[in-house]
Amino acid sequence: MKLMVFLIGTLLVGSLSLQSQDKTTVSWWNPAHNDFNAIEGQAWPNDDIADYNRLPYRAKGNVANDVWGNSTHAAGLMIRFRSNSPSIKIRYQVQDRKNYGMDHMPATGKSGVDLYAIDSDGGELWCKGLRNFSDTITYSYILLNPNDRYHEFGREYRLYLPLYNHVDWLEIGVSDTTYFEALPVRNELPIIVYGTSIAHGACASRPGMAWTSILSRNLDRPLINLGFSGSWERNNIKDGSEVKTRILNAVRQLRESNSNTPILLTEHAGYTEEYISNIRKSHFSIVNQIQKEAFHQLKDEGVENLFYLTKEEIGLTMDDMVDGTHPTDLGMYHYAKAYEKKLRSILNEPKGNTSTTQPCIQAREPYNYNWEKRHREILTLNEADPPKTVIFANSIVHFWGGQPIAKTAREEATWSDFLTPAGVRNLAYGWDRIENVLWRVYHGELEGYDADRVIVMIGTNNLHLNSNDEILEGMNLIIEAIKIRQPIAKITIVGILPRREYESRIKLLNFQIAELTANHNLQYQDIGTKLLNNESSINESLFSDGLHPNKDGYLLLRDEMVRLCTPNE
Repeated sequence: MKLMVFLIGTLLVGSLSLQSQDKTTVSWWNPAHNDFNAIEGQAWPNDDIADYNRLPYRAKGNVANDVWGNSTHAAGLMIRFRSNSPSIKIRYQVQDRKNYGMDHMPATGKSGVDLYAIDSDGGELWCKGLRNFSDTITYSYILLNPNDRYHEFGREYRLYLPLYNHVDWLEIGVSDTTYFEALPVRNELPIIVYGTSIAHGACASRPGMAWTSILSRNLDRPLINLGFSGSWERNNIKDGSEVKTRILNAVRQLRESNSNTPILLTEHAGYTEEYISNIRKSHFSIVNQIQKEAFHQLKDEGVENLFYLTKEEIGLTMDDMVDGTHPTDLGMYHYAKAYEKKLRSILNEPKGNTSTTQPCIQAREPYNYNWEKRHREILTLNEADPPKTVIFANSIVHFWGGQPIAKTAREEATWSDFLTPAGVRNLAYGWDRIENVLWRVYHGELEGYDADRVIVMIGTNNLHLNSNDEILEGMNLIIEAIKIRQPIAKITIVGILPRREYESRIKLLNFQIAELTANHNLQYQDIGTKLLNNESSINESLFSDGLHPNKDGYLLLRDEMVRLCTPNE
């Protein structure tokens, strides 16, 4: 399934063109002047468009004046970069410098920025900034832990831009002796949101707390915010027939240009005043009834992949709004969780409570490869040359050989002589855990082609963190996700290879994995027994470090892997 959703309701330091305010301390980077597109959230980045606008100039005069004005606000725009600097500075100017805030929305939300870090295990960290709203707004993030425990290249950062103000210019500054890397706009199909002021961002206390931002982070997907204050049918109930016509026409037009993209219609979530005012309650009740009628009419017309989110599913309470209409941060959180639950169902992306069932990225080993870059390379390869067989695994298979080409190849001849001719693609990533494979399956590595075989050998990097039950929970989600995306492929689950000091546990765990595989009516293979000695411990002569096989170990596994990956004669 394509992952665009409509909701209605490499080291690059050398190419950064850095400018310095204080050459001994800070180097400044302007995202709008970068060599590649670094401003995420624009639907038309290649059109004639202002650096931080949401609509291109050709829309001016073709949309209502208030929509055009609101489209110049940077709501939903986000910038990514990586740095190990212990301090990060943001400086920028906005168009409306007389009113940084509103009577019901603080300056930090209307005109401020918001910085989040992603650690090497994919965890999310919010960054506190010291701010100054003067002619040039500044945010200073100090005393940052510059690195995780894995390497010295710092963390990924995501900077969310002002919700209700236009950004004239913006620069990001880091210590000039530290590492900095601009990150490109993610190339996944985005979630696209159409709506009014609540989608626009009113009245979040900071940009990262808009429900659209929370949703984008929770699903870890790009999002394009086309919510504009005062627009759409929520604010026009004078003519019910016109509202219904607009809904019908909008869905038909979207379906005409996107034949299979999921479309989610959302009810008005209500007002705080509904608890004491029947008149206010009737306003949104009428709109919701009209929209529900439109939804059923569209379903009767045969419109497929059309879904509906009700007021009850959103579940706002009287404490979720700042002014009776627009949500507080608590309300924004409830909006985001309701959307996430619905979209995870639509996109078949369930998650659980344990770490193995929460899909996430990782960046634990930047010395041998770039995790995000490898993912992009795999998506490009799969589109250009659809594979017949794919293998999901960790470094044991990643550095065996094959494409995408890695810096390290421990037994390339096996791959190039036997597996590449059979159409096998190496979808293994060094340091990957179960939750990282789950993310990759959810994010397109099995989309757009029909594989003959899908092979999974994952879990050894979870042994020191998770119980057997937690590992099995994650494996179960991976199996379900693969079956949905590759329904005709032969799926084989390979037992975890033996490793030093874990032999007995792996033996038991592999028995449990075999049982899980049988429950799914899939094939299970344990190819690692050849790496054991007579005492059921690893044969040290076949390993380089007690975990990774050496050349002799790979050669011993070669026939088993070739048999799994090639057709039966």
